[in-house]
Amino acid sequence: MNLLEKLESLLIILAIILGLFLGQWDAFSPTAGRLISPLLIAMLFGVFLKTPLNDLGQSFKNLKFAMISLGINFLWIPVLGYILAEIFLPLSPALKIGYLMLLVTPCTDWYLIFTAMAKGNVPLSTSILPMNLIVQLLLLPVYLFIFTGLSGEVQGGLILKSILWTLFLPLGLSLILKKIFSESNLLRRGLNSIFADHIFLFLWLAIMSMFASEARELTGNVTQFYVLLPPVLLFFFINFFVSRLAGKLAKFNYEDSVSLSITTLARNSPVSLAVAVTAFPDQPLIALALVIGPLIEIPVLAVIAQTLLFLGRKAKA
Repeated sequence: MNLLEKLESLLIILAIILGLFLGQWDAFSPTAGRLISPLLIAMLFGVFLKTPLNDLGQSFKNLKFAMISLGINFLWIPVLGYILAEIFLPLSPALKIGYLMLLVTPCTDWYLIFTAMAKGNVPLSTSILPMNLIVQLLLLPVYLFIFTGLSGEVQGGLILKSILWTLFLPLGLSLILKKIFSESNLLRRGLNSIFADHIFLFLWLAIMSMFASEARELTGNVTQFYVLLPPVLLFFFINFFVSRLAGKLAKFNYEDSVSLSITTLARNSPVSLAVAVTAFPDQPLIALALVIGPLIEIPVLAVIAQTLLFLGRKAKA
């Protein structure tokens, strides 16, 4: 883990604080609001550029691992998330939707870092990445129609429009670029250096712009962190034991079991944040839940990685 990765949580907090500060100026707030979607599209373009989507077939070479991972991520977790949301967030439909969006989109980047920290099977975890990304792109509209239909928060047409614009535009451009140009091509290398190598920068600027655009409304909701803390922590606690049990029943070795645990625990896909900002422009609490999530998740995953190491050493002893 390099220095930037270690400081990501602090930098996200800094983006939030700076956005709230700059958003106090009436002239800055509207400009910041217009920057959010372009920044998130640029970020997702970088994500898709560096994701080996052409290697989707590799995800199914270890069929047992792929099926168990898919089952936990896209069947069990949405059910668990909905139950927890109904228990802890019954009076806040916006936070509930943001919380559920956080849970139904598996992480597509830094989960590899924590897999390596816990000495898991990094190549296996990497092979599952394209499948997780594609499946969440396909299922996120379904989950949103279900969740928002139950809450009555937004019309389905707005969700569909935001997904087509925010997700499939950068996805389509990245696939066309990869098809036309080889990795050694000068143009593709240049675009990689601008977009793929600066994903966190675009995310940081988008978060700052998002909070600046809604600064006055959000400053009245600082207690939401404490509202979200119990269901987020309970998700990690329950799912840790579920993933460990699944790995044991599947008779995975230590490395594969660690990969399953981290792959099914890590959340915070940039996809969900991009959709939230464009599909729910008048519901900043939805995006707020998706920003608060990583602030809780990163230290929790660090603790989980050390716990897995301890359990692995204990098992060998």
